[in-house]
Amino acid sequence: MLEHATTRAGVERIMSILMTNRIILGIGLLGLCAAYLQGGIDKLLDFASAVAETERFGLTPAIPLTIGTIFTELTASALILSGFYRWLGALWLAGFTLMATFVANRFWNFPQLDRFNIENSFFEHLGLVGGFILIAFYDLKKYNAREINPL
Repeated sequence: MLEHATTRAGVERIMSILMTNRIILGIGLLGLCAAYLQGGIDKLLDFASAVAETERFGLTPAIPLTIGTIFTELTASALILSGFYRWLGALWLAGFTLMATFVANRFWNFPQLDRFNIENSFFEHLGLVGGFILIAFYDLKKYNAREINPL
């Protein structure tokens, strides 16, 4: 029994050291922001197509909304990746993703046979929202801890 507990503690210690490394944090944050960075850059490079996509979703005025989308995807991602107001960028992308999910992935409007991929995408995006909320939670928790104990 003691040997099992010692082995478990050793594995937990090794994983703790590996997974709390700043490089791992950066990889995780980049992974969460990757689609937003790619989307923002692609929209910048092909603005006409980005506006057409906004119009396909029935959103007007399309040009200002497309500009706002590009600004949101790139700026909020930059906040998260830089650590400068990370919590703000995370909550910004959480709200944006939640709204966009209800605009672009309305699986309930599709017949049962055609809705699988859209429904799957809907719930994947809710997972991203949860990830961004967790980033904000831990970033603000760290901030609050510094305020209570500034050392």
